[in-house]
Amino acid sequence: MSDRLAAAFAAARAQYRAALVTFITAGDGDTAANLDALVAGGADVIELGMPFTDPMADGPAIQAANLRSLGAGTRTADVLAIASGFRTRHPEVPLVLMGYANTMTRPTPTAFAEAAARAGADGVIIVDIPPEEAPEVAPFTANGIDVIRLATPTTDAARLPAVLEGASGFLYYVSVAGITGLQQAAQASIEDAVARLKTATDLPVAVGFGVRTPEQAEAIARVADGVVVGSAIVELVGKHGADAPEQIRAYIRSLKTAVEAARKEVA
Repeated sequence: MSDRLAAAFAAARAQYRAALVTFITAGDGDTAANLDALVAGGADVIELGMPFTDPMADGPAIQAANLRSLGAGTRTADVLAIASGFRTRHPEVPLVLMGYANTMTRPTPTAFAEAAARAGADGVIIVDIPPEEAPEVAPFTANGIDVIRLATPTTDAARLPAVLEGASGFLYYVSVAGITGLQQAAQASIEDAVARLKTATDLPVAVGFGVRTPEQAEAIARVADGVVVGSAIVELVGKHGADAPEQIRAYIRSLKTAVEAARKEVA
């Protein structure tokens, strides 16, 4: 686990709360200003999406953000430049690059991993590289970058050890068997899944897909180590354009307040 990711989850745990993990798409709007707004609002960890033409796990909001970004001419070098600028402005905030193999293994996995490390990335989530393709992600580990794996409602006891093998940073529990942004799992199923996962790993377990409201975030924060919010933030970027940073900051603050309230009740 990278020092920044470890420190973020440790700090949240010390405050008896879950970490707030947020996502935006690189190159969609004023990404630097939007990233700064996430930090100002209280995000503990930030996922920076790499635009791709066929984001198979993503719903309409993030699909549209990908197309806006690509239409504006965003390329891999631009994403890495955005990451590097973020690291200069926010030296302690963890940054995770999230995307698909087509964008994150070119020109080679080693070349991209080295470039991501130079840009200050702490972790990667490569949605469509399964554990069986571990050699593809070995260069990230070699360069000190966490490889964050996904578990889903269909990850059974036989499959889970393979998912956890070589995983680091945190475990991302995709709470619905579907795409981002369109539905949220029942709270009881999330609680059961988190309890099951935490018996199998010491990694922090963060829950995402379908989390939109402070109330939903608060409920998940009572049981998980992290709450992941993405599509709702991306929608703010698409709706408000140049005015998005202030909207994002206020929204993230509402989520952070809810997450903090959840653990205060338990503590």
